[in-house]
Amino acid sequence: MKTNNSFSKRLRVTKNGKIIGRKAGQNHFNAKESRGKQLLKKRANFLIFKNKDRARFLSNTY
Repeated sequence: MKTNNSFSKRLRVTKNGKIIGRKAGQNHFNAKESRGKQLLKKRANFLIFKNKDRARFLSNTY
């Protein structure tokens, strides 16, 4: 199965093997939200994948 490169470019793998990605829902419609909520959305989010999904969304070098 091919790797989904468009999604894998949005992920980062830490040295311990954790996968970090951006949280959803922060591109627009943020003007009404409090500043605290806006800053919370900018934090990195740890993603949990099953082994099958990990092989699909990450490149073969991982």
